[in-house]
Amino acid sequence: MEDGYKNQTPERLQGKYKAMVVCCILGVGSLVSWNSMLTIADYYYQIFPDYHPSRVLTLVYQPIALGTVMIFAYHESKISTRKRVLTGYILFTISTFLLIVLDLATKGHGGIGNYIVLCTIVASFGLADATVKGGLIGDLSLMSPELIQSYMAGSGMAGVLTSVLRLITKAAFEKSNNHLRKGAMIFLAISTFIEFLCVMLYAYVFPKLPIVKYYRTKAASEGSKTVVADLAAAGIQNQSDMTDDDSKNQRLSKKELLLQNIDYAVSLFLIYVLTLSIFPGFLYENTGQHGLGSWYALILVAMYNFWDLVGRYVPLVNWLKVENRKALTIAVLSRYFLVPAFYFTAKYGDKGWMMMLVSVLGLTTGHLTVCIMTIAPKEYKGPEKNALGNLLVVFILGGAVVGISLGWLWLIGKKNAF
Repeated sequence: MEDGYKNQTPERLQGKYKAMVVCCILGVGSLVSWNSMLTIADYYYQIFPDYHPSRVLTLVYQPIALGTVMIFAYHESKISTRKRVLTGYILFTISTFLLIVLDLATKGHGGIGNYIVLCTIVASFGLADATVKGGLIGDLSLMSPELIQSYMAGSGMAGVLTSVLRLITKAAFEKSNNHLRKGAMIFLAISTFIEFLCVMLYAYVFPKLPIVKYYRTKAASEGSKTVVADLAAAGIQNQSDMTDDDSKNQRLSKKELLLQNIDYAVSLFLIYVLTLSIFPGFLYENTGQHGLGSWYALILVAMYNFWDLVGRYVPLVNWLKVENRKALTIAVLSRYFLVPAFYFTAKYGDKGWMMMLVSVLGLTTGHLTVCIMTIAPKEYKGPEKNALGNLLVVFILGGAVVGISLGWLWLIGKKNAF
């Protein structure tokens, strides 16, 4: 191990809080483009009223993301994390900019041809998401739990940021012509800038932080090959002779890792099955008409995003962090009582009850996800942590795909649903 890092503990290294800030921004970048798509869904409903944009675009996005992350999870030990993550953020940047180009080229007009192009761009979002999310979570699993928590919190912050901006732009442009389109263009421009910022941060700032170099050097000594390019970018060379042969021989296979953590994996799957079966499609199409009019769905989405972010920070309070495996499983299963609650509230309840349910959905999604993602990799060595991080992302995206598919069931019995 490099002399400067041999005898230091992570707590003694400088850059921990800076790394947490960078991780938070990287988390924002991993979801801001997609959350912008969800938040400006009312614009896409205006130009594509017959094509269920919030449901269809999500159904395009998530299977692509799932298929890609499964491939990466299988080959994760042979892939440079640096190249993988940078490729993902660059793809996010280009794809988000192409949405602006598409809208300008079509002058905001609908039609099946334009919708197919929109779906194609959204598919590239799915590819970028899997490339970034699996790579970063695997990479951060090598490090301090606070860094992965910051990244997950950043993902939640992306939702809050887009929701707040959407409410501001709606209020600012509501009385002007093409107000939805103007708001959408502002969103996409800001998202493009954030994605470009993430490219710069991950390429030039993050690998040079002392705490990051410490953990990556430690992972390399335990046999991890995924960090070599990042260490080289930080000026640390000759990692090939650092591997501990005994560590390599004792490494667990992906199957063994999965079996040891099957409860965590299934819990993540079930969390996102429930969440994505309700958010965002149900909130846009099944909550009925209320006094808030076109603001209603936007406020529900904003409330979900706000409480999801709060939930991602709650585990920082030690006595609120759920670490018992059985307790986590019970908490995940108990959330399914929300399904009949949402059904009857949409049918008979008023907006206050719906807002409360959406808040509970967001809070529990964020809280339970961060608890599992920070606890699961703790007892493993570098290569195993990276592999486990990638496997858990597979179950998150798998749950999202199933949840989105089940979300269509809410349309049964609804007039003009199909």
